[in-house]
Formats: sequence, C-alpha cells, structure tokens
Amino acid sequence: MHDQGMWDQHTIGARLRVLRRWRGLTLVELAGLAGLSPAFLSMAERGQRALDRRSHISALASALRVSETDLVGGPHLTADPVQAGPHATIPAVRAALMTNTMTAPAVDEARPLDELITEMGRIDRSEYKHLVVGQKLPQLIGELHVHACDPADELACRRALETLIDAFQTATFVSKDLGYGDLASIAAMKAQEAATLLDDPVSIGKAASLRIHTMPTNAREQTLAAAEQAAETLEPHIRDDMGVQVLGMITLAAALSATVIYNADRTRHWLDQAAELATRTPDTPGRNWGAFSASNVGVWRVALATERGESGGALLELARTVDEDKIAPRRGRHATFLADVGRGLARDRKTRRQAERWLLRAEAVAPHKIRNSRQVAETVAVMIQQNRSAATGRELRGLASRMGIPH
Repeated sequence: MHDQGMWDQHTIGARLRVLRRWRGLTLVELAGLAGLSPAFLSMAERGQRALDRRSHISALASALRVSETDLVGGPHLTADPVQAGPHATIPAVRAALMTNTMTAPAVDEARPLDELITEMGRIDRSEYKHLVVGQKLPQLIGELHVHACDPADELACRRALETLIDAFQTATFVSKDLGYGDLASIAAMKAQEAATLLDDPVSIGKAASLRIHTMPTNAREQTLAAAEQAAETLEPHIRDDMGVQVLGMITLAAALSATVIYNADRTRHWLDQAAELATRTPDTPGRNWGAFSASNVGVWRVALATERGESGGALLELARTVDEDKIAPRRGRHATFLADVGRGLARDRKTRRQAERWLLRAEAVAPHKIRNSRQVAETVAVMIQQNRSAATGRELRGLASRMGIPH
C-alpha cells in the first residue's frame, strides 16, 4: 500500500490538476482549450489514464500557458545509481557547450585529430552512452575546437567540424533523454553553427534534424514546416549512403511532427518517403547514421502508432513486423522500441500483463535510458494506480521502485 500524497507527485495527471486549478480552469474549460475530452482529462488527473503522448502534452501545456517541463516535471533523481548516475555528467557537458566557441576553445592543447575522431566513434558505439558522454565528451568537444580554430590545413578543419557535429548530436539526444531540454537546444544550435561553416548540404541536414527535434512544443506547425523544408533542401544533394540516411531521418522527423498535429495525410506521405529511401541504403541500423534503415523505419511506425494512441493487439501485430535482431546493436533505439510497445499495450486492459513484460525487457536492454524516461514513468505510475486495489505484479513494483515511483 502506498501513500496517496506521494503517488500524486509522480504522475503528469497530478501536476495537470495543480496547474489547471492554478489557472482557475474547470475540466470542461481546459478540455475545450486543448481539444481533448473532459472525461479523458478527469481520468488522467485521477491516475487512470496515462498522459504520455506528445500531442496531448503539447496541447495541454499550450492551453495552460506553461512549459512542457512544468507539466511533465523536470529530471527526477532516485537513489538508484543507474538512474541517477548519468545526471552527474550533465554539468561538465553544459560547461563544454557554453565555454567553447569557434574562435576560442576552452582548452589549450589537443590530441591528434585522428585520435579524437576515433574516440568520437567509440562514444557513438558505446552501450552505455549516457555515462560515457560525461566522462569523455566535454574534453573531446574542447579539443575538437582547438583543431577547428587552428587547423593544420583546410581538410583538418573540415574533419574537426564534422566530428564536432557528431559530438553535438550526442550531446543533444543525451540531454533530451535526461530531461534537460534547454541544453539539448544549445547543442543543436552549436551543430548548426558548425554546419554553416562547413557549407555542406549533408552537414546542414544533420544540424537541421537536431534543430527539429529540439523545437518548442508550442511550435508544432512550425516544426513540421522546418522538417519539410529541410527535406526539400537536402534532397537534390543526395550522393551517397550518408546523404540518404540523413535525409531519411529528416523524413521520419517530419512524420513525427505531422503525427503530433494529427495530420494523417502528411504522416503517411513522409513515412512512405522514409520507406522508399530505406531501400537505397543497407539495412544495418548499427552502422548507419541515426540508425536509419528499413528496420528502423519499422521501429518508427510503431513509435508513431503509439503516439496516435494505438493499443492492444493492433499495436502488437505492428511490433511483430520489426526484426529485433537488426536493431539490437542500437541498444537505446531497441529499448525505446520495446518501451513504445509496452506503453501502447498498457492502454488496453486485455494486454496490460504483456505490457509489463515489454517494459521490463526495455529496462533490461538499456536501464539507464528507460529509468530516466518520463513517458515510461508515466505509464508505470498509472499502471500501479490502476492496480492499486489488486495485487500488483512483483516485477512491475520492482520497476516502479527503481524509477522512484511509489508502489
């Protein structure tokens, strides 16, 4: 038996109730502003429905005139070192992003450029990237700036800038995963600065994809427009696998943006574009930029179905089309796929037991990522609340404990 007051602090619905009352809105008024039903919001506030869809969170944050972080909560630390450890790396990453510029690196010396490029590759392939980032990335960013500011020749300058974009990409997504949206935006802007100096369409496309993923949630139409413009700009310049993969990830970002604003036609268009591009590059997610591949397009189909509100058997059938062996080398991507399926299955009473198994598999694949996921935390907290009068599964309670959720 858990304390209700403690539980109230761990669901988005509970924070929604506080913010709604603070704004002096009734459920009916807020529902009208957000385009959602009062019944759904009532169930969410009582912990009976999960608020884990981007479209719902964005609409509610806009209606309440607050930031998404105000609604979903910021990073939450627990006593679990796997969950809390990556957060300790963030201050060093923040310092590296804020103190290094393209004219003045924050360090005086740098290792040979080839060594730095090799180390960046190791970080990209690391199974525990969230921890490695804090240990390796800040110094690496500083040293790459040394080479970019005082290169041996033009080729060295370009290689340093290209590797910096990779470093900023890693910083973007790790920061976003851990709940530091402001830092993710800074890293994306740094990538754009490096890409502008390179004046290369593919590099500009890489930076554009980061910008799209970090745009404000209250700029949903603008995000789709930015993604579509980036795709149109890059498409004429595709010359090799890298170009195909970058364009592919932009089309998937466009499909996500369209899904969030309920534009089914644009979602289908961009998913079809992604599927066609995937036929033009090897189906090797572990080696491709952004993991773009036919297998990863399948993963994104599941993610977008979950975002649309799909649940139960229909979602499970879609998930079975994904070859997990193909995506296994990308542990973070694999874990997110498993969690998306679990979140969707949790919405249907008939498949909640299966949801538990999928969520636990996700945690086993990438515990640091899953234990820091606000979407997974919301699903687990609501599952616990839904089952509070029954015997909640021991394994689900274990996951709740590791995520700091009262159970």
